[in-house]
Formats: sequence, structure tokens, C-alpha cells
Amino acid sequence: MSDTVYDLVIIGSGPGGYVAAIRAAQLGMKAAIVESGPLGGVCLNVGCIPTKSLLHAADVLDEIGEAKRFGIKVGDVAFELAGAMKHKDNVVKASTEGVAFLMKKNKVEVVAGWGVVAGRGSVHVKLTAGGERTLTAKNILVSTGGRPRPLPGAPFDGQRILSSTDMLTLKETPGSLLSIGAGAIGIEFASMFRAFGSEVTVVEALPRIVPNEDEEVSAELEKAFKRRGIKTMAGVKVEGLDTGGEKVVVSLVDSAGKPQQIAVDKVLVSIGILPNTQGVGLEDAGVTLNSRGFIETDGFLRTSAEGVYAVGDCTANTPWLAHKASAEGILAVEHMAGQSVTPIDYGKIAGCTYCSPEIASIGMSEAKAKEKGYEVKVGKFPFSANGKARAIGQNRFGFIKIVADKEYDEVLGIHMIGPNATEMIGEAAIALSHEATGASIMHTIHAHPTLHEAVGEAAHALEHGAAIHI
Repeated sequence: MSDTVYDLVIIGSGPGGYVAAIRAAQLGMKAAIVESGPLGGVCLNVGCIPTKSLLHAADVLDEIGEAKRFGIKVGDVAFELAGAMKHKDNVVKASTEGVAFLMKKNKVEVVAGWGVVAGRGSVHVKLTAGGERTLTAKNILVSTGGRPRPLPGAPFDGQRILSSTDMLTLKETPGSLLSIGAGAIGIEFASMFRAFGSEVTVVEALPRIVPNEDEEVSAELEKAFKRRGIKTMAGVKVEGLDTGGEKVVVSLVDSAGKPQQIAVDKVLVSIGILPNTQGVGLEDAGVTLNSRGFIETDGFLRTSAEGVYAVGDCTANTPWLAHKASAEGILAVEHMAGQSVTPIDYGKIAGCTYCSPEIASIGMSEAKAKEKGYEVKVGKFPFSANGKARAIGQNRFGFIKIVADKEYDEVLGIHMIGPNATEMIGEAAIALSHEATGASIMHTIHAHPTLHEAVGEAAHALEHGAAIHI
């Protein structure tokens, strides 16, 4: 047994785990974090941060391609994937080193190894450096995250059938790429590698791409992707992958029921995640998992086992978002500390997709609001009529859409597609968390000239049936 009793031992150092450790230290708790890999988890190492680093390279390439519009003459432009990957690696290194610094600053002990819940208040660690150690804790927080889910019958091979993690280590830009799955991950890589020079196809089993977004957003992205030369196919059933030849042959049935075959150099499978909940001792400790292996928790992130909490992508029925995991980590720790906390409203968490054009949304779509029985009103404003979007040459596609309850004017959802949408969604998050009305957003004076003006214009359309500038 350990000669130290911790207030909290955390298994996993992703954005749920390391943030929870910092908050625990701020509250005077003695915390340790057990991690078998690099600090920062998926998000910092093979997720959010590296992909956004590469997406910035894609954005720079697109900007250069448009330079002539702004009177800028550019000579021969060559893209080197190795250079973009080096930038990505440098960003990841700085980020993980930043987490290590924060652990040291907050006096959180980092134990390198594989942690297993070994009973009430006990975590057994197989140390990376050899040997074993048992940590004793008043509370345990499981933040083990998830991993890419393979296509049934076609496991990842790291060469031609690729996970999102594999995509981050490519040595050359593929001539052709097909993404199976048109959620955030598949769409971001499709957008990125089209900018890098690949011929890109995206297929989606559900009736439309980015199926979690408002239907009008899906339609607008499809138009934008078509202009960029990205082929999208929705309502598609993938029948199989043949890797026996020079190219991967993807057999599918399209939305009309017609069999097709598409031959490509690489296939990205982005159909969701599997939880990292096996081999962690959860079931033996009395932690309930759902049928898919995700951990069941209550509103305070408690599991069915006393003293064991869980946060992040390993938990059931919540969105797979890094910022959600961090919020959960803070809430769980504050609950352990006896503070008064309020369960998270998962319907008011912003989601972002960093393709070109960007997508961001929060709250209910128009269809979802109607499904829940609301009589809704909608206000929209296109970026084609926004002065700042024109000035920066980003006015071809995109809009702001506000969905509100017709009776009480409460804003139910805000949906964005267009330039800087992933930054502007912050205003929408404040609006929903503070129960804003369409009128209150309309009467908020938005600075000119900004992209944010489109939010105010959409609110004016919501309240008065028409925006000012269209």
C-alpha cells in the first residue's frame, strides 16, 4: 500500500483529467494523476490541437490561392506535408509540456503507468518504468477517454485504412482520399486534405452530411464543398473495402439503392469512438457500463461505485467534446469537495467543426425544437450581405441562423456556418446560458464592421421578419 493517502487519484490526463487535477489543487486537495501515455490525452496529442494546427496550414494555402483578389501577386507555391507535420509536432510538444508545467506548478503528482481501480479508494498502477505501486485515495476519477472505432470487418492497418490518429502521421499527401463518415472528424480531414491537393470524397450513412447540425447548415456545407471540388454522398451504405489491389476499392450502395465502387489511395474511417474502459478494473469495482461499454454517471459525474467518478469521452450519453470533459472535471471535483454545484445542461454546449467554411452551433436545431413541441420563429442573415465578410473575401457562403420560441422569444438554438464561426459561437453560448431572448440580442449593439454583426442582423430578422441589410 502507498504511504500517502490522496484526496483524489485521476486515471487519464486528457482535458477532463488534467483540468480536474488543477481544480482539485486549487481547492486544497492532494491529487495524483495516472497516465500511461503522454500528458494531455487524445485532445492535445492526436486530436483537437494537432488537427487544428494542420487545418491552419490548409487555411493559409486557401488564402494564398485567393491572393490575386487582393492585389497580391504570388509566385510558385509548393506545399510540403512534412513541413505542416513538423509545425503540428512542435505545437503538440509545447502543449504537452505546458500540461507538465501545470502539474508541477499545482503540486499534482504524475504517476506514469497503467492504472486500474482495485477496490474502494484504491488504484493499482503498473509503472511504465517497471514495478508496481498502489495509490490510496478518498475519491477516484476515471478520465480514460476513447479511441477511433474501426469499420466492422475492415480493421485499421495504418497504411491505407486509416484512423484519425493515422492521418496525423502521413508522410505524403494522398492523391485520393475517401472519408467514411461526415461528422466533425471526417469533414475536417476532408476539408484539410482537399486544400493540400487530394481528390476527396465523403460518404455518410445518414441522410445528410454533418447530420448533427441544422439541416440548412448541412445543405450550405454541401454547396461549399461542391465548389471546392469535394464530392459528398449521403444515405450511403458501405458494403466492404478491398485492399488487394493497387488502390483501395470501396463498395457501397448509394441513396438510390444503386451499387457503386470507388477506388482511392487512402480511406479514413471516422464513424465514432470506442471507450477506453476495458482493463481498468471498472466492472470488478462495481462501475456500471452501458451496452456499448461507456460509463453510466449521474448529474454530478458519480458512477454506481461509491467514491468513483467519471468524466469525458468514456462516459455515456454526452457529446464527445474536450471542453465538455473539462467542465465535467471541474464539476466532479467541486462536488467531491462539498461545494454547491449544478449539473451540466448538455443541450447548451457549443459544438465546432473547423472545416472551410467553419461550422458552429449551440442548442436546438429548427427541426429538433419543433420535434419537442415548440412553435418556433427563425431569423437568418447571410454573410454575403456582411461588409466585413466582403472585405476579407469570405462572403460566398454562410449565414447565422437563430431559432427561438415564438411565444416567449427565448432563444433555443444558434447555428453558424461561415468565416470565424468557431470563434463567434462564444456569443451564442453566453446567450443560451443566460436565457437570452431574440429581442435582447437584437438590442445588443454589435460593432461595425465585424462578422459578429451578422448575429445582430439575424436577431433583427427574428424579431421583425427582415434584417436591415438585406
